[in-house]
Amino acid sequence: MGYDFSIDDVAYLRSDAGRSALAFADSLALQPDTMLGDIEKLAKGYSPHQAALVETVTCRRKAVGKLRDPQRLLLTADALQQATAYPVADHRAAELAARYPGATVHDVTCSIGADLAALARTRGLGDVIGSDLDEVRLAMAQHNVPEAAVSRADALVPSSDADVFIADPARRSGGRRTFRMDDTEPPLLDVLDVYAGRPLVMKSAPGIDYTLLRERHGFTGEVQVVSLDGGVREACLWSEPAPGVTRRATVIRTGTNTTYEITDAADDSAAVDDAGIWIMDPDGAVVRAGLVRHYAKAHGLWQLDPQIAYLSGDELPVGERGWRVLEQLVYSEKQLKRRLAELDCGAVEILVRGIDADPDALRKRLKLKGSRSLAVVITRIGRRGVMFICEAGVRRT
Repeated sequence: MGYDFSIDDVAYLRSDAGRSALAFADSLALQPDTMLGDIEKLAKGYSPHQAALVETVTCRRKAVGKLRDPQRLLLTADALQQATAYPVADHRAAELAARYPGATVHDVTCSIGADLAALARTRGLGDVIGSDLDEVRLAMAQHNVPEAAVSRADALVPSSDADVFIADPARRSGGRRTFRMDDTEPPLLDVLDVYAGRPLVMKSAPGIDYTLLRERHGFTGEVQVVSLDGGVREACLWSEPAPGVTRRATVIRTGTNTTYEITDAADDSAAVDDAGIWIMDPDGAVVRAGLVRHYAKAHGLWQLDPQIAYLSGDELPVGERGWRVLEQLVYSEKQLKRRLAELDCGAVEILVRGIDADPDALRKRLKLKGSRSLAVVITRIGRRGVMFICEAGVRRT
C-alpha cells in the first residue's frame, strides 16, 4: 500500500512552497539504498510532509509513459495503478466525441482525473464534469485537470444532467486486483442499474465474464476489449452499442502509432486447416473478445484447431509478428531436444496453447548450446499434441 495522503498534504503540494519542495525531492535518488538518507533530508526542511513528497515523486516517476506530463500531476499509488493509460483514454474520448458530438460528459468516478484529462483535451465534446467521493483524489483532480468542473458526489446518486456518463469502479485495493463484478467499488452491477436508460460507458477488468453479464444480469450493450502495446488493459462496457455490434476488440500500438478494431459484426467463417507458411498468435484483445475467427477471416488466415487461438496463413497481416514454419512434429520433449540440437539452436522462444507445458521449465530442461535462435509453437490439434519449429518474423509492409 502507498502513503495515505491527507487533504492538508494536497493543499501543501499545490502551494508555491510545495512545488519548491517537490522540485528538491525530485533531485534525490529515492532508491532503496538511499531512501533513509533522502527522507532525513526532506524532514529537515519540509516536515511533516516528507512522506507525501516521497510518494508524489515516486508515483510521478512510475507514471512516465502511462500518464501525460506526469511531472506536474498529483497522484496516489492506488490511483496510478487504476488510472487509464493516456493512449487508451484518448481513444475512448475520441470515440465519445464521434458518437456523441457536443455532449456533456460526466465522469462519476473521476479519481485523480486521468480520463477527465483526455476528455477535456478532446475536440468535439461539450462540458466535462468529474465527481468522486474521495476528497483527497478530488483535490488532486482539481489540480491535474483545472479546466474540468469537479465536485464531491456518490456515483450511485446521479448528480448531473450530462448527456453521457462514464465510470471506472475501483478494482484495486492496497495494490491487489479484483476481477469479480461484486467486488468493485462502487459495485459494477449497481452502476449499470443506476444509469439504466442513459448513455453509460464503464471501464471494467479485462477478465470480466461478459457472457455471465449478459445471461444473468441482462446487459445488452457492447463489450470492448482494449489492448495497449500487446497487453490487454480493460474491457469497456458501452450501454449503447454500435449497430449490430456486441463485442469489439481494439488494439492500440504506440510504437507504430497504429490502431485497429474488429467486431462480431464481421464475417467469422474462417476455415480450419493444416499449417501454412506462417503461424501467428492474435493480439490478446482479439482473443479475449472471442473474435479469433473474425480476425482470421478478415486477414485470409485459418485456424489450426477450432478450439485453439493460433492462426496460420501464407502471409502475415501487415505489422504483425509470426513464426515461419520449418518443421511440424508430434509433441515430444525428447524429440524436441534432439531436433533443436541438430538445428544448432542455442536460444528458443516457446509458445504454448492447449498443452500442459511450462515454457520456462521446458527451456531449462532443453539445455541448448548452439548459436541459432528459433521458436517452438506447441499446441493441440484435435487430440494430438504437436510442435512447430519456426523462425520468428514480422511483416513490415
